[in-house]
Order: sequence, then C-alpha cells, then structure tokens
Amino acid sequence: MRLLSAARRSIPAAKLAVAPPRTYLADVTSLTRTPSAAKRVAFSAEKQGRPAVLRRAVDGGGCAGFSYRFALGDVEEGDATTETDGVTLVVDAVSLDLIDGSQVDYVEDLGGASFKVTNPNAASGCGCGSSFSV
Repeated sequence: MRLLSAARRSIPAAKLAVAPPRTYLADVTSLTRTPSAAKRVAFSAEKQGRPAVLRRAVDGGGCAGFSYRFALGDVEEGDATTETDGVTLVVDAVSLDLIDGSQVDYVEDLGGASFKVTNPNAASGCGCGSSFSV
C-alpha cells in the first residue's frame, strides 16, 4: 500500500524531466539509396506522371514476420523525408525504427529486376529478400 501512495504523490512540474520530441528528420539521413535506386524511382515516377517520391514502409507479415513495401507516394503529416539525386525518400515513424541504417539498391540480373534492401536491423530474412525478422 505504501507504493501506491507514493505513486499518487504529485511531483512539481519543475522536477519532471521531459524528453524532447524525437526528430525523425535527423534519423532518416541514415537511410540511403544507391544511384541505381534513385534513377529507377525517377524513371518510374516520370513514366507515371507523378512526383519522384519513394515511400518505404514495413508491414507485418511475409515469410519472416515483416515485409518491405515500396510505392510512389506523397509526403504525409508525421513522415520523415530526405532528398537525394532529385528523389525524395519518405518513411513513416513506425517503419523508421525497423529500417534505420538500411540501404536500398535497384538490381537487374538474370532473376529479374527489383529493389534490394540491406538492413542491419534484420536478424534473418527469407529467400525472396522481401521479408525479415528482428
């Protein structure tokens, strides 16, 4: 019962340490795109008559637990953004924690063409390369 009464005790506002809001804009600069990826996004956007804005997100699901999602999109409130080679990268705050420090490349080989993600936060991935676990 003593713990409950201590928890209910009011603390003067001056003694509360309030953490500053996290600024994701500084963090998003740790996400990189290769020139090949930026070139492909610019090409696709021009072909579709849309702005060169690549939205990266992480969804629950896939073989390993999380899957990457790429789409041409628009900047929405609360998104982190950065621009490189005329292409804007947009990431929502929830996905940013899972892909922080990752790199996106666009590769073309005998198996086809696709965006490839190198994610230092991924503990494992599946064979297709589009899902991962942490």
